Amino acid sequence: MVTLQQIEDAQQRIGEAVYRSPCPKSEQFKELTDCATLNCKLENLQRTGAFKERGALNKLLTLTPDERNRGVIAASAGNHAQGLAYHAGRQGVNTTIVMPERTPLIKVTRTRAYGARVVLHGANFDEAYAEALRIQDKENRVFVHPFNDPLIIAGQGTIGLELLEQCPYMDMVVVPIGGGGLISGVACALKETNPRIKVIGVQASAIASMKASIDAGKLVELPAGTTIADGISVKRPGDYTFEMIRRYVDDIVTVDEEEIANAILLLLEREKSVVEGAGAVGLAALIHGKIPSARGRKVVLLLSGGNIDVNLVSRIIERGLVKDGRLVRLVVRMPDRPGMLARLTAEIAQAGANVVEIYHNRAFSKAGLGEVAVEVTLETRGRGHIEELIGGLGQKGWQVSEES
Repeated sequence: MVTLQQIEDAQQRIGEAVYRSPCPKSEQFKELTDCATLNCKLENLQRTGAFKERGALNKLLTLTPDERNRGVIAASAGNHAQGLAYHAGRQGVNTTIVMPERTPLIKVTRTRAYGARVVLHGANFDEAYAEALRIQDKENRVFVHPFNDPLIIAGQGTIGLELLEQCPYMDMVVVPIGGGGLISGVACALKETNPRIKVIGVQASAIASMKASIDAGKLVELPAGTTIADGISVKRPGDYTFEMIRRYVDDIVTVDEEEIANAILLLLEREKSVVEGAGAVGLAALIHGKIPSARGRKVVLLLSGGNIDVNLVSRIIERGLVKDGRLVRLVVRMPDRPGMLARLTAEIAQAGANVVEIYHNRAFSKAGLGEVAVEVTLETRGRGHIEELIGGLGQKGWQVSEES
């Protein structure tokens, strides 16, 4: 078990080499979640975009001269890779990182930019981990585990010490869980200092291995799952972290993919914060009522990372706009006569909607002879505006349907 003293030692060891991330209040999300206060610990603002560099640096600073000369190796979905590569590069330690083949390009590119050799292998973290162990044995490198290592856990726990200074009157902290290194360190720091603080973990329901393990009372390995929270996609948690979570964490809840995507979009739109799926699961749990005990309490939300692929952000924004009714696709069946398309676009403009895309389909539509099906994608003001638009077009004698 990692101790409070080890976390305090890690804080002294790391010093000013890791950014002391801010923890401002969020009035926007306080209203959405019914919390008395809601503060966000912005670990997405770290130099490498996530909390992982805390543990990585703590581990590197304890290496012997012989271990430094041998070099280090790690398996990572991205954030641990970047944190280790960045600080190892600053200290002149040769680094190899094995990453899953589907790791977002931004994480691969940045890891290489920090000077590490990147090996892409396997469909998930566990397959990359196995390959890293093989390379470690072949090249005699020092393995730096992303979560199941006391020095890594202690480094991540420095966040808990910062929270005790930044939000001394907090009642609850909501923390993402993958392998469990982050929540283990944070929970230890908080509980050993103030046991009344509740610590709630959040996992993606697609691969909630820690929750399954806690429920079963033993380590459980789940089948590989696909989630946009790739940073916490771990099939089997660690034995160190499992025991610490059993001791210090009050509850673990799960969120689905739509809830995570919605949280990413809300953070981007309302808080102007770029947060990856793994970092957004806590907000997803709060706004979708997964933590009812948070209502009326002083809550801290840990936004653990911001390394998200811009292509994924684009897809999330589009899906969010559709869900909110601000983007809609209508199919309008109307007489196939000259000038009808112009009439349709004029009606849309008069209703205050904006045409994004339009497709005039004769040959492959289900419309009858003498009719045409026009598919039109529109920007609207919301669900009410869509209903108003459909009603107005219907009054012209046109058949209108909404595509999902």
